[in-house]
Amino acid sequence: MGNKIWITSLSLFLSFILVNHAIAQEHSTARVWNEALLTSIRNDFARPTVHARNLHTISAAMYDAWAVYDELAEPYFLGKEHDGLLFDYDPVEVPVDVKAAQEEAIAYVSYRMLKHRFRYSPGAIELFQMYDSLFMDQGYDFRVSSVDYSDGSPAKLGNFIAERLISFGQLDGSREQWDYESRRYYHSNDAMVIAEPGNPNLRDPNKWQPLSLAVIIDQSGNERPGGITFFLSPEWGETYPFALTDDELDIYEERNYDWHVYYDPGPPPYINQDSVTTESDFYKWGFSLVPSWSSHLDPFDGVMLDISPGNMGNLGSVDNLPDNFEAFEEFYSFDGSSIPDKGWTTNPKTGLPYEPNIVPRGDFARVLAEFWADGPESETPPGHWFVLLNEVSDHPEFEKKFEGKGDLIDPLEWDVKSYMAMGGAMHDAAIVAWGIKGYYDYLRPVSAVRWMCDQGQSSDPDKPSYDPVKGIPLVEGLIDVVGEDDALAGLDNEHVGKIKLYSWKGPDYITTPDRYEMSPDSAIAGVDWILAENWWPYQRPTFVTPPFAGYISGHSTYSRAAAEVMTKLTGDPYFPGGMGEFTAPKNDYLVFEQGPSQDITLQWATYRDAAAQSGLSRIWGGIHPPMDDIPGRVIGEKVGKAAFDKAALLFDADYISNTEELDGDKYLGKVFPNPISNQDYVNVNLADKKQSINWEIFSVTGELMQKGTADSGFRSNQFKLDIGIIPAGTYVLKMVGENLNASQKLIVQR
Repeated sequence: MGNKIWITSLSLFLSFILVNHAIAQEHSTARVWNEALLTSIRNDFARPTVHARNLHTISAAMYDAWAVYDELAEPYFLGKEHDGLLFDYDPVEVPVDVKAAQEEAIAYVSYRMLKHRFRYSPGAIELFQMYDSLFMDQGYDFRVSSVDYSDGSPAKLGNFIAERLISFGQLDGSREQWDYESRRYYHSNDAMVIAEPGNPNLRDPNKWQPLSLAVIIDQSGNERPGGITFFLSPEWGETYPFALTDDELDIYEERNYDWHVYYDPGPPPYINQDSVTTESDFYKWGFSLVPSWSSHLDPFDGVMLDISPGNMGNLGSVDNLPDNFEAFEEFYSFDGSSIPDKGWTTNPKTGLPYEPNIVPRGDFARVLAEFWADGPESETPPGHWFVLLNEVSDHPEFEKKFEGKGDLIDPLEWDVKSYMAMGGAMHDAAIVAWGIKGYYDYLRPVSAVRWMCDQGQSSDPDKPSYDPVKGIPLVEGLIDVVGEDDALAGLDNEHVGKIKLYSWKGPDYITTPDRYEMSPDSAIAGVDWILAENWWPYQRPTFVTPPFAGYISGHSTYSRAAAEVMTKLTGDPYFPGGMGEFTAPKNDYLVFEQGPSQDITLQWATYRDAAAQSGLSRIWGGIHPPMDDIPGRVIGEKVGKAAFDKAALLFDADYISNTEELDGDKYLGKVFPNPISNQDYVNVNLADKKQSINWEIFSVTGELMQKGTADSGFRSNQFKLDIGIIPAGTYVLKMVGENLNASQKLIVQR
């Protein structure tokens, strides 16, 4: 079933070749060690929260090792206090060869951090061999282990940064020292035995349910004996963030625990087990749409789609996304045809229309589901976006200009800055999404669909198995009741009256198909009517569904956050050349079953288009209903923009962020005096735009110091902000107005 490699040693060998290829292609030291990090993630346990944290902290470590030698940039950890730990630091003298010092410090901090973070990985032996080989190939000596950098040694400075970050990892709320185990969570429902019909163990149809599997293989290919799946990272909302602040945080006391929730979207739709309600209808609609979309997974049903950017993408602002039941019904149809993405008229880079890309819908949906399932080589969703970032950086038409402006920058500078911004966004996205997952503890489609179908149908009182309160709604051609003359009725009509679904048939039906003229080990399940009690998501039977709550979608949150970082980082919403592509070769890509039946090239005009398809892929994969997807997109946009702005302020104290796409005369002009010495005010100039603004001043640790409102007054575009007396230090001034959403670094000297 495709050519995915699950053997750790062989996967490592191939990844090692790729990492050495990066050296041969003269990529930066930061890029080489980022590739080593991605290789490590692929050969570790599939833990998206943990690896978002790894990507953040190791990227930040590389950034600090670079920034201490840069004249303009400010370190993130060094010299700062984070979560009660002071990263004390005595500045080093700038050496003659700055780049060599930066590369050496980056190599040492990466080497030490990787050896610490992946020491318990199932691929640790091979990974450590790879780290040693890379390190020595770069000409460094791992016997240099001192952290006393007072002699100016970049190697010792790298060791020092690693030591401090390793200590910080014991304090940041991740519970690394307990192998990231849950502190207090316990599931409300008994496990569903997925190999048995129905779902008789679901006591609370609004809460997450573990699964009981004969064999468990995670998304990185690690196998362990069968048993119960455990909720991954339910209290991850307590982990120390990058750019999230207390303003976005709510702490709820429930289930004898304080749950930390950032950007709380409110609860998902719940089903009322006593009466028919609109909220129950929303619940039933959303979960019934999921198996209906899996009916799209047959590449031989004759349905063809144009998946080019000329026909897909361009949804516009997140303000255009649905925010109520009626809007959701209009946005998502059961045949998948109503999503209002209008496509792009022309490729802005070429000025020409996008060529049609017409493919079988079943191939597109299956490839999309597997491509976004965990990344093309299992580096988990946050690592997937690092892969895309690296591919964009390597594109021959791409110019390494920060925000697409100014001069070309050195590849090392580009890589450390881009990794810093992307890592911060992925880390914050994990904290937000999993904080919400842990608190709301919402179930997955496989639990809800089987349970509703066990209750009956809620649409037709004249048909058997009518339960208007808890039953699944009937949908013509997709969800119905088994009749006496039905092929599914059974030898003794034992299945008459049960619910049936027109859907992907599941892993039990994967046998050699007669529709393929290929090797005898080829396999496809196909689509047909099945008993609903046996419904499976389009996933491997050793995985079935992720081991954590559904609401909100991590993929949607990660992907939209990453798309915002890519858009701001490159200064361009479009992929280089106006189109990003990924080709899945015929019969040599899919893992869950054979396929695709022809070469399928996924295409996106913009980073946001790619992120939107990531969210849709989880519906086709049977992993999320629509109500998990949309809040993740909305919140992801906020997370990505905030993370980029915070990173950019570290890169340059004079950075100005306009998070809205404004006309040229609607921007922040000047903040002065800056630095502030004896004043208790600061002036702000806007260019030709008179308006009222709300402003806030935050410390670098996210503490709100002051806030207020200001009005420019008649015939004036200047504001005076009375900030009072605040201690000496570095702060972030945030301002929001009618046409302004900006941040500015503010330095106070007393």
